[in-house]
Amino acid sequence: MKLVFATHNDHKLKEVQQLLPKNIELLSLKDIECFDEIPETGDTLEENAKIKADFVTKTYGLNCFSDDTGLLVDALDGTPGVYSARYAGEQKSAKDNMAKLLSELKGANDRAAHFKTVIHLNLQGNSYTFEGIVDGLITEAEWGFGGFGYDPIFRPNGFDKTFGELPPETKNAISHRGRAIQKLVDFLKKSAS
Repeated sequence: MKLVFATHNDHKLKEVQQLLPKNIELLSLKDIECFDEIPETGDTLEENAKIKADFVTKTYGLNCFSDDTGLLVDALDGTPGVYSARYAGEQKSAKDNMAKLLSELKGANDRAAHFKTVIHLNLQGNSYTFEGIVDGLITEAEWGFGGFGYDPIFRPNGFDKTFGELPPETKNAISHRGRAIQKLVDFLKKSAS
């Protein structure tokens, strides 16, 4: 079976391919010659994941899944949430996003936050949703150079290091995206058997 992952990120594609059953051929947007920047116009992570997967399924007639991720900070009523990538502007700068968030939380006692990834799957005419969440807190400064996005300022519960400091294999095993992808993989393995 062929399955499109609505991403242009080759690293993400390879990571997911290693987890999938061998009978599933995973394709990227580039593989199907989709070079469009699919607009994320939804008000929720669920809506954005669905928009991207539906675009591919309707345009190319292929089974597809897509993900959307946000960082939700308790003291900011869930902000930046769906706007995490462009929190400090359309340039989508991780450095600017972290600086803005740290500024907004300056002096705050409540630094609780969680990352949430939602995956939307369109498979043989049916739709399915999977989500992964990891709880933690926002540090007062950047720590570590690994990962991407907000990783240097997010410390998951139960750890004394940020995602930016943890080895990739540890982060991927406990992360929001890792948890959501594992649910997708378990579902696909069950469907394929």
